[in-house]
Amino acid sequence: MQQPVKNTFKKGERLKRRKLIKRLFNREGKTLTAYPLRIIWLEVELDSKYPAQFGLSVPKRAFPKAAHRNRIRRRLREAYRLNKTILYDFIATQEKQYAIMILYTAKEVMSFQEIEQKMKIAIRQFVKRNS
Repeated sequence: MQQPVKNTFKKGERLKRRKLIKRLFNREGKTLTAYPLRIIWLEVELDSKYPAQFGLSVPKRAFPKAAHRNRIRRRLREAYRLNKTILYDFIATQEKQYAIMILYTAKEVMSFQEIEQKMKIAIRQFVKRNS
């Protein structure tokens, strides 16, 4: 029996490999948009025990101040951490692994509640698209 997923975000769950990130952006990755989030994913074999590796990006052009970019990143990570059980439960049934990158596309800083709501919508769209 599989153990329940804890609401954590461990080092092994982070998408860090440059080659894998390049593959995501070089037309191999599939995309979906749930404003203000764009999800790019790729089904891959990961050398990790986790079913997905997650990365995120906030554009410097839209948010020139690092403090604003960092605030958005923290909110995105927290929203993902709290709602990844939906994603992990789905991936466990398929026995696959994914590399997932989330891009923040809005031009303004949104509240955590709005970001979390949009994250739930985006994860549900991902599940629906891949089932």
